[in-house]
Amino acid sequence: MTTAPRLTNPGPHPLRFGYGTNGLADLRLDDALALLADLGYDGVGLTLDHMHLDPLAPDVAARTRKVARRLDTLGLGVTVETGARYVLDPRRKHGPSLLDPDPADRARRVDLLIRAVRIAADLGAHAVHCFSGVLPADRAATANPPNTAEAANPAAMANPAEDTAWKHLAEALTPVLDAATHAGIPLAVEPEPGHLLATLADFHHLRRLLGDPPALGLTLDIGHCQCLEPLPPADCVRAAAPWLRHVQIEDMRRGHHEHLPFGDGEIDFPPVLEALAATGYQALTVVELPRHSHAGPHFAAQSLPFLHRAARAIPAGAEGSTP
Repeated sequence: MTTAPRLTNPGPHPLRFGYGTNGLADLRLDDALALLADLGYDGVGLTLDHMHLDPLAPDVAARTRKVARRLDTLGLGVTVETGARYVLDPRRKHGPSLLDPDPADRARRVDLLIRAVRIAADLGAHAVHCFSGVLPADRAATANPPNTAEAANPAAMANPAEDTAWKHLAEALTPVLDAATHAGIPLAVEPEPGHLLATLADFHHLRRLLGDPPALGLTLDIGHCQCLEPLPPADCVRAAAPWLRHVQIEDMRRGHHEHLPFGDGEIDFPPVLEALAATGYQALTVVELPRHSHAGPHFAAQSLPFLHRAARAIPAGAEGSTP
């Protein structure tokens, strides 16, 4: 298949945009990659899943080599994402998690993440993304929902159920971080609404628990900032800059965790992209529309021009600013 010449990324900014394959789940992976290259994307957020690159397939090493060659041919960068809904358990969304009471179940998620690190190394990926998981139901029932002040200070949320969950999370991530250190690829943990690790403050709590290992980085989802962070999204970018290893982007409304196409939410994107450019961040900024696969090619085609227009609104010289 011959692809059209790739478009250059217009404007003075250094930002590099990708699109997540979890928003192209109805396409074969090769077709999805060719589409993104034709549209002019710089890269792809590759979710390891059964319909694309299955991390549990017996021939995953051979498949990974094939995908690596295809990415190279198309000139696409890649970040490996691990948010597949049912890749480990066909009955539990995102299960088992790093917080499951059963050590064997936690070990299955750890194994998946270590596989993801190996795949990322073979692909030449910028980072491996992951998240904590939700507090198990029997424990969540005993936990009080935090108010805004508590969310900014995880230590104020102390209760035995959460303490155990944080301990399980730190223990589970330790071998994954060891693998990431060996591979030279950062592990980028995403604050996810509704999860144990839901906010930037929670990320810093984890960082302190683990002793601030160099391989531990942050996935910042711009929509999640709009959804629940006390700071505006552009300020979240500036606050997160030292730990930023992966960025996801979409529109969203305050208080509603629903990934929306650009223009359907409340986010003012030029200040966000200006802040991101000013940090010197050079990895991918990946459009995250996992519930829009029914029209994935349409939204992929619409999203990149929107981001380019927003990036062109960055004042000249802003990309060299100090955060």
